[in-house]
Amino acid sequence: MMKLSNLNKFNKSFVRLGRNYVSKSTSFTHDPYKVSFDKHHIPINNFQRVLLSIGSAAVAVMNPYRADMVACLGETTGGYALEYITSQMEKSEEGSQILEEKPRINSRTLDLDRLRKMPDDTLGKTYINFLDDNKVTPDSRDPVRFVEDIQLAYVMQRYREIHDFAHAILGMNISILGEITIKWFEAVQNKLPMCYAGGIFGPLQMNQKERKDFLKYNLPWALETGRNGGFLMNVYFEKRWEQPIHDLRKELNIKPLVIK
Repeated sequence: MMKLSNLNKFNKSFVRLGRNYVSKSTSFTHDPYKVSFDKHHIPINNFQRVLLSIGSAAVAVMNPYRADMVACLGETTGGYALEYITSQMEKSEEGSQILEEKPRINSRTLDLDRLRKMPDDTLGKTYINFLDDNKVTPDSRDPVRFVEDIQLAYVMQRYREIHDFAHAILGMNISILGEITIKWFEAVQNKLPMCYAGGIFGPLQMNQKERKDFLKYNLPWALETGRNGGFLMNVYFEKRWEQPIHDLRKELNIKPLVIK
């Protein structure tokens, strides 16, 4: 028969176990990204993942403007890269805060009119000028569907939603030349296979002059900036709207592209 003291120890251990379980369950339930994840997530097996990877790659190479296919390719081939990005964010205080709070970037979470009223030399004004000049919206990023782990799914979502910040900070428009330049920068920083694929096959869509300028100026600059620049996934842009853009670029060691 179990002694009373042992029974009490067992009861205390069971209570502690229950509390830990409830604590973890509650934390997961209140994950600010969970609602979006549950709404859009589509479970797939390995065979389906391979088929989606091949199909989306074929379409994306033929038409790099098919954002849905580019997004699918990124999700089905980006597992190791997403783990790498997460590990880099966990090493950074600012990156860790992003992973914990899981902020979203869209017209519901941003006050775009406020950004338009900010001084010209701020990050906020630089970002909204990019959106307005190129007639793009922060609502244009597809939700992540095919990433199984909720943390990695959020990292992919964050990568998509800060893409326009990369354009604005690096001074690249949304032309094919600008997009492929950004793709190489992102490939070096984030290791995502789809970025390498876009960087390799994208120049096929350029005309002769664009391809010449890309190889001579943009590509070397993108590779160097990606290697030596600060890790953009660790920047909590939404908390830096008032920061002077030249100070942010200096902090991130991002130098302007010079074409002679």
